[in-house]
Amino acid sequence: MEKSALQKARASYQPKLPKALQGAVKVSEGAPTQSVDNQDEIKKLFPNTYGMPLVEFVQGSEAPSKEINVGIILSGGQAPGGHNVISGLFDEVKRLNPNNRLYGFLMGPGGLVDHQYVEITAEFVDEYRNTGGFDMIGSGRTKLETTEQFEKGLEIIRKLDIKAIVIIGGDDSNTNACVLAEYYAAKNYGVQVIGCPKTIDGDLKNDQIETSFGFDTATKTYSELIGNIERDCNSARKYWHFIKLMGRSASHIALECALQTQPNVCIISEEVEAKDLTLNDIIEEIASAVAYRAANGQNFGVVLIPEGLIEFVPAIGRLIQELNDLLAAHGADYKDLDKDAQRAYIMEHLSAENRATFETLPDSVARQLSLDRDPHGNVQVSLIETEKLISEMVEAKLTAWAKEGKYVGKFAPLHHFMGYEGRCAAPSNFDADYCYALGTSAALLIASGKTGYMAIVKNTTANTDNWKAGGVPITMMMNMERRNGEMKPVIRKALVELDGKPFKAFAAHREEWSKNTCYVYPGPIQYWGPSEVCDVTTHTLALEQA
Repeated sequence: MEKSALQKARASYQPKLPKALQGAVKVSEGAPTQSVDNQDEIKKLFPNTYGMPLVEFVQGSEAPSKEINVGIILSGGQAPGGHNVISGLFDEVKRLNPNNRLYGFLMGPGGLVDHQYVEITAEFVDEYRNTGGFDMIGSGRTKLETTEQFEKGLEIIRKLDIKAIVIIGGDDSNTNACVLAEYYAAKNYGVQVIGCPKTIDGDLKNDQIETSFGFDTATKTYSELIGNIERDCNSARKYWHFIKLMGRSASHIALECALQTQPNVCIISEEVEAKDLTLNDIIEEIASAVAYRAANGQNFGVVLIPEGLIEFVPAIGRLIQELNDLLAAHGADYKDLDKDAQRAYIMEHLSAENRATFETLPDSVARQLSLDRDPHGNVQVSLIETEKLISEMVEAKLTAWAKEGKYVGKFAPLHHFMGYEGRCAAPSNFDADYCYALGTSAALLIASGKTGYMAIVKNTTANTDNWKAGGVPITMMMNMERRNGEMKPVIRKALVELDGKPFKAFAAHREEWSKNTCYVYPGPIQYWGPSEVCDVTTHTLALEQA
């Protein structure tokens, strides 16, 4: 394939591995420390993969040569660094035994079920080292959750003599990996399943997982773009930019980008929920910043809005929960009706409180909340133009204030949604190294006979040599939650902690940022140069690990 100058140069980059993964490796086991609620239920559902020890790889005698053909799956949305997970896995599998083979299942978990695959060879993998995207084998959102799928996948696993499957994905995908691992273990099929923590949203983390891969690169990519907009904003001095950022279920991306770029306003969904704020409260906060700056001759500014904000407004969150239950129980009764009939049906079956909230929403937003779901049962909030909804409500508020003499100024809004621009960027040095180490760890977990584990790398704010690699049992991160009207085992999403250091650092400065122009322009990701420029971590990780 045709390569850019950057791709050609990046092809020669050799990801740095922790010292513990260089050469001879042995396994050190410890007690699991990460657990959530409902553990008795989790133990009943996963009797064969529950209660296993934490694993850390340390330097030791050479592991015996292992004959292990491996299959790999990219699941869910793209994240920078996925190709390096595959590269690290490939190199370690071949190091363990040159005759070992790695097979990539095409277009996500569906490739396993449909027997669509490609063998990943040295020549093939070399084309994708240190590149962004998932185009090596493609990704998909098929859920692995039925016996029929598991057995169908087993057919191709047996045909290719595969001993283990590695699933690279987020919380939902790794939940599926845990379910698959339990099924194959219960049947004594001898097929191991290992997960890898991927999501740019940053919501797959806990005591054992410091960060999910892709978050570093994506937030740096978005922050470059936000910085460019801020500089244009400060040059033209006549527009208010409303920027929606990816992050359906948590505001980690918005918070990190705010810490990097210092916009005038950044809404944090978790704070909205915790303080039981209404949409009007949010509008008043933004309108107040606009009015203050206008009074000082600054009719311009930048507002960051997390993608999932709508779901975190408590009144709307309660509405969505009832709509989820209604859709699960009676969706077949109304999903094929015309729009007016659908709305009437839904209104008739909602509680009085939620009906009142539903009535206030624009038709387009109401329809998104009531009908459209992704394969995991989530509201597709990326399709809701929240940034336009917010700016229109701010404009209406300012118009009312102008009539009352409380606002004098000009308000010209512009809208942006930064999502797909960051998911396939060329990985930063951090993500290139981190992902390569995750792939290596996944191979070593397989060689150690583990199943139902997620590969992890810790101590990531230290020098790469001192990173710690190993694995954590996926069951230790699972909790029972309501999904599509049913209680199901899932990995709990990590939300922004309002008493955490990253949010506190933001909260300490946001009033100053709202009144003054304190923009920071990060510029593009740097791949070559001083380590303090090229290997710097996100503000979030640095503050959390300080």
